[in-house]
Amino acid sequence: MPNKKRLIDDFIELVKIDSLTGKEKTLANLLVKKLKEIGFDVIMDEAGKFAGGESGNVVATLKGNRPGKKLLFTAHMDTVEPGIGVNPIINEEKQIIESDKTTILGSDDKAGIAAILEAMKTLKEKNISHGDIQVVFSIWEEQGLLGARYLDYSKINADYIYVFDMDGSPGRIITKASAQDKITVKIIGKAAHAGLNPENGISALKVASYAIENMNLFRIDEETTANLGMINGGTGTNSVMSELIIHGEARSLNEKKLDKQTNHMVDCFKEAASKFGAQVEIEVERVYDAVSIDENDEIVQLAKKAFENIGIEAYTDSTGGGSDVNVYAGKGYKSVNLAIGMTNAHSVNEFIKIEDLYNSSRVILELIKEA
Repeated sequence: MPNKKRLIDDFIELVKIDSLTGKEKTLANLLVKKLKEIGFDVIMDEAGKFAGGESGNVVATLKGNRPGKKLLFTAHMDTVEPGIGVNPIINEEKQIIESDKTTILGSDDKAGIAAILEAMKTLKEKNISHGDIQVVFSIWEEQGLLGARYLDYSKINADYIYVFDMDGSPGRIITKASAQDKITVKIIGKAAHAGLNPENGISALKVASYAIENMNLFRIDEETTANLGMINGGTGTNSVMSELIIHGEARSLNEKKLDKQTNHMVDCFKEAASKFGAQVEIEVERVYDAVSIDENDEIVQLAKKAFENIGIEAYTDSTGGGSDVNVYAGKGYKSVNLAIGMTNAHSVNEFIKIEDLYNSSRVILELIKEA
């Protein structure tokens, strides 16, 4: 069984280390040290050079001492803002770990890191037999999954990848996850003095407003969402707005539906520009592909059996959020995301139940035994 006190201590240590996206170096160096102490061969790849960060992904390998499926366990190192100076508090009454409400806690995804580390320590201490095991602690997940995208896949040799980066209590297995399109729109109108001759201008804002009024947004159906999240433009109140940039996205579990929604959004902007005599420049990027794993696939059944071994009834589910799983799946790896108990992630009200953290470490050991 994992050492619960040591697990908590490690988690507290990890969340106290600042590691905003692109600033993971201090944490990465510590994790390299910890994994080497356990007995892993560890390298740091060059993903940071491509992503623009100060560190690469931590990739660790432990050769097996028996035949079996080759497993890779992974979690990401970076956190969102406000994530500087995290002060974790153990709430003994509620048996949770929370922040002091001035920052996030960072259980997204340092709970995953802590659970993996403790499982690996227990594996070595108890001399548990195992197949080949790899651990990847990735960078830059929170802003585009760049760590997984630029991972050195020549170092990866895994049959199944288990990502520990999902809200909900252990037992939740994500087998379906949305694809995402990033949409960037630049509307080019015509400047004019707002007080002297506004009729001579073409307002980029008016073009955008017309497009948005005719656009289906937010919850489209049970599988599809769309949003426009950032709008920037204008030079002053005395000028008709000549340029405007809008950043948006569309997501769907069904890639045909995603294509339809993205095309609809693009068409709305084009039609609005044509109506008012403006120009429009549109860029669409498929940020990541959808994930879909059959419930009867061995990677899922293995996880269900592991949870059953520790008395937890597992179930499959879907999510509209993206994670490193989307990238691994797109590279052809069998991969699922397992919930670790993070609650209210990306907010100052974030917390995790100690029992969920502990059970996440337990299930990793059971996955190794069952594989």
